[in-house]
Amino acid sequence: MVSAAGVLKAATATAGGLAVAGAAGVAYAAGYEVNAFVLRHALVPVLPVGRAPLRVLHLSDLHLVPSQQRKREWVRGLADLEPDLVVTTGDNLAALDAVPAVLDTYAGLLERPGVFVLGSNDYWGPRPRNWAKYLYVRRGPKAPSGPRLPTEELVRGFTDAGWVDLDNVRTRLRVGGLDLELVGVDDPHLRYDRYEDVAGPAAADADLTIAVTHAPYRRTLDAMTADGAGLLIAGHTHGGQLCVPGYGALVTNCDLPRAQASGLSRWSAGGREAWLHVSAGLGTSPYAPLRFACRPEATLLELVPVR
Repeated sequence: MVSAAGVLKAATATAGGLAVAGAAGVAYAAGYEVNAFVLRHALVPVLPVGRAPLRVLHLSDLHLVPSQQRKREWVRGLADLEPDLVVTTGDNLAALDAVPAVLDTYAGLLERPGVFVLGSNDYWGPRPRNWAKYLYVRRGPKAPSGPRLPTEELVRGFTDAGWVDLDNVRTRLRVGGLDLELVGVDDPHLRYDRYEDVAGPAAADADLTIAVTHAPYRRTLDAMTADGAGLLIAGHTHGGQLCVPGYGALVTNCDLPRAQASGLSRWSAGGREAWLHVSAGLGTSPYAPLRFACRPEATLLELVPVR
């Protein structure tokens, strides 16, 4: 028979083991993985037959604090890829003084053709929060909160360099010999999106319609897909940020299914299908600086003809 003292001893040892494992996990997530940047590649068969491939670099959720030199150097190095098009899907800022650092970090990429939309953390700064809140299932948009960020300065820096602001905009762009139609919305997570202002059938004479949003809410993805966009590009989810190996993301911070929290997948709506790419992003809130089983990333999308 096991004595009460034996049971207590075993329970204490188990609790101690779990505490040690938990501490080790936090140390790994905050000390290593949050800075273990990775460049991912994805092949997207979305162009008309006979067209040359197009290389699109997708960046998202930089959440930059100027002192984050390791992140800044890694992102600067992406300019060596010489992409045909750069797409950034918002949440660039994590501090009131971050705009000059963001523009410096993107300097080489700003010399390439580019488009962008804004996220909530391009308007409103982060606030201290309980880390555990990242595990809560939050499906709906949120009200603006936090300190107001210098949004206009960021937008001016991007547009002065030649990047196109796609916030509630539909436009055309000639890139890499292709005639692209681009449509985007301001951040759905803040309810700043006005897709109804730019809605309409995809241009029949364009080689491809690309739709861009920060937060991949179903209402936005459905409307863009139903209108005939061939490729949807989004960020916001951080890929779940804290994931379980073999299970994946616990939350997406919107109503996107967990299985599509990051990477390339298919999206269906209105009798049509589109490719959807969601970036796990490059950063985190400075008040929750950790990632687990979800490395910070940028993705080089190679658009190729449909087989």
